[in-house]
Amino acid sequence: MTSAAPARPVAAPDREPLAGPAVLGVLAFSGVAATLVQTSIVPLLPALPRLTGSSPTDVGWLVTATLLAGAVATPLLGRAGDQFGRRRMMLLSLALLTVGSVACALTSDLGLLVAARAVQGAGAGVIPLAISLLRTRLPRERVGSGVALMSSTVGIGAALGLPLAALLVQRFDWHWMFWATSALAAAALAGVALAVPADRPPVAGRGGARFDWLGAVGLSAALTALLLAVSQGNAWGWGSARLLGCAAAAALLLVLWGHRQLRTEQPLVDLRQTARRAVLLPHLAALLAGFSFYANSLVTVQLVQEPRGTGFGLGLSVAAAGLCLLPSGLVMVAFAPVSARFSRARGPRATLAVGSAVIALGYVLRIADSRALSAVLLGSAVVSVGTALVYSALPLLVMAAVPAADTAAANGMNVLMRTIGQALCSAVVAQALSGGTLRGYQTAFSLAGTVALVACAGSALLPGRAPLPGKDGPA
Repeated sequence: MTSAAPARPVAAPDREPLAGPAVLGVLAFSGVAATLVQTSIVPLLPALPRLTGSSPTDVGWLVTATLLAGAVATPLLGRAGDQFGRRRMMLLSLALLTVGSVACALTSDLGLLVAARAVQGAGAGVIPLAISLLRTRLPRERVGSGVALMSSTVGIGAALGLPLAALLVQRFDWHWMFWATSALAAAALAGVALAVPADRPPVAGRGGARFDWLGAVGLSAALTALLLAVSQGNAWGWGSARLLGCAAAAALLLVLWGHRQLRTEQPLVDLRQTARRAVLLPHLAALLAGFSFYANSLVTVQLVQEPRGTGFGLGLSVAAAGLCLLPSGLVMVAFAPVSARFSRARGPRATLAVGSAVIALGYVLRIADSRALSAVLLGSAVVSVGTALVYSALPLLVMAAVPAADTAAANGMNVLMRTIGQALCSAVVAQALSGGTLRGYQTAFSLAGTVALVACAGSALLPGRAPLPGKDGPA
C-alpha cells in the first residue's frame, strides 16, 4: 500500500492590513511579557523549599513543567495558527499565560504551583506567532526589522525578568511577583485584542482545515518523554532505568509519529518539507543557538554569585546577579536594526554565519577573564550581539523556505528546536559546574563556543541567498 503525500494547503489571498508602529509595539511588548513570565521564577527557587515545605528536587519541577508545556504548545499553536488564525492563537496563548500567572499568585501549594506553571508554558507560542503575523502584515523591505525586533524580546524579557523578580521577592510577599506577571500578561492580552486586527486564516484546503489531533497527541507524548530524559538526567542519573525508559519511549513514539505524519493528508508537521535542506538546517542551527544563548545567561548568574573566597566569584546577591544580564538584553534590542540591515544587504545566511562567529568570540573573551565584573559584562554583551544576529536570521531563513500557509508551524518548530537546545544546555552546564571550580565555568564556556562554531560552519551548507519573505508574496 503506497503512502499518500500530504495535500498542500492553499494559501488564502494575502490582503492583510499593513502593521503600523502600534501593532509592532504591542507584539514586541507581548514577546517581552511572555519571556519575562517564563524566567521570573528563577530568583524564587532557592526560597521555595522553605516557603512550600518541599524538597529542592520537587521545586525544580516548577521549571521543568513550564519547559515541557512550552515545548509541546509551541508547534501545536503554530499549526493551529496557520489553520484557524494566528491572532486567535496568540490571544489563546496570552490568555493561558494570564490564567497560569493568576493561579500561581493564589496558591502556596507546590502541586498547584507546578500545574499553574505548566499552563504558563503556553506563552512560549507568543513570539513565533507574532513573527508569523508580521510576514503577512509587512512589506518585504520591513520584514527583517520586524522579525529582528521580535527576536530581541527574548533577550530583554530574560534580562528584565531576573532582577525585577528578585527585587519583588526581597521587598514583598513572594506572591506579589506572580501578581506582577499576571498584570503584564493581561496587559499584553488586552493590547493584542485591541490593537492587532483579526487575520484571515492562511490555509484554505479542500474540505476546510482539519487539525491533526492524533498527531498533536503523539508529538506531545514524544516531546514530554524526550525532555524529561534531558532535563532530569542529573537528578535521576544518566544511566537510571527511568531515564533510559523515557529515552526509549521518546524514540519509539517519534518513529511512530513520523510514520503517521507521512501518511496524513493534513499533517501537524510536513516532514517532507522539513527534511529539505533549506528548512532542516535552520532548525538544527536553532538547536545549537539555543544551547549557546542559554549558557550565557545561565552561567553568568551563577558565576557572579560565587563567594569571593573561591578566588573567581564576586559574591553578588540574586538581584545584583540579575542586573548583570540587563546590559546583554539592551544590547540585543540595540542590535535588532543592525541585524535587519545586514540581512537585507547580505542575506540571512550571512547573518547566521557572522552571528555564530561573534558568539564564539564572546566565549573566548569569557574564558580569557571571568574574574572581573567588567570582563564578565563585556564577554556576555559580545555573546548577546551574536545572539541578536542569529535569532533574527533564523525566522527569515525559515520563512524564505516555506509557503505562507506554513509560516507559523515552521516558526513554531524552529522555536521548539531552540527549546530543546536550552534543555540540553541546562543539563550539560549543571554537570560542568557541579564541582564549583573556575575550570568548570571555563569548560561550560568552551562547550558553548564550540557549539556556536558548529552553527557557523553549518551555515555554509545552506542554499544561496534567498529573497526576504514579506507581504509582497512568499519567497
